[in-house]
Amino acid sequence: MSHTLTSLRDHFLISMPHLHDETFTQTVVYICDHSEYGAMGIVVNRPSGIRLCDLLSHLELEDNTGLWSERPVFNGGPVRDDRGFVLHRTEPQQQWLSSHPINDEISLTTSLDILEAIARNEGPDTFLVALGYAGWGPEQLEQEMCDNLWLSCPANSDILFHLPLEDRLQAAAATLGINLNLLPAHAGHA
Repeated sequence: MSHTLTSLRDHFLISMPHLHDETFTQTVVYICDHSEYGAMGIVVNRPSGIRLCDLLSHLELEDNTGLWSERPVFNGGPVRDDRGFVLHRTEPQQQWLSSHPINDEISLTTSLDILEAIARNEGPDTFLVALGYAGWGPEQLEQEMCDNLWLSCPANSDILFHLPLEDRLQAAAATLGINLNLLPAHAGHA
């Protein structure tokens, strides 16, 4: 391989104000995987309109989640939007059928067993449920970064899991010292 790939795994992508693709306007995407084969991430600030209790009911799981019941399920992206993805804090005593560690603290699980555990109130303490994901083919994300469609910064689990979703975009940009409201809504190159 002639060039060195800087992996954006475990980073946030912050959409620039001039990114006019409706799917990604004003989004923060958490990158779960990034290699020469492409990239995969979950949009973490766009609610789908479905609550966790709705999803559990659809899956015919008894809901014992208590206060978590009203949590939003996120619109994680346009790919496989019929499928659930759970970003969660990794807890060594909990093993899931299909789980991929992203870093030492965070994993992405796609198997139903984690939702069954969440429904029983026995799942991870810290989690986010999304339907669908955002995907990029080989070199596609790199090109979009060159075209100034996205900013990137190391991810932060407080923003990912705890901040109100309407604050996540500005908070992620603020980690770079950037106020998105001050950026023009058209692309430009210096």
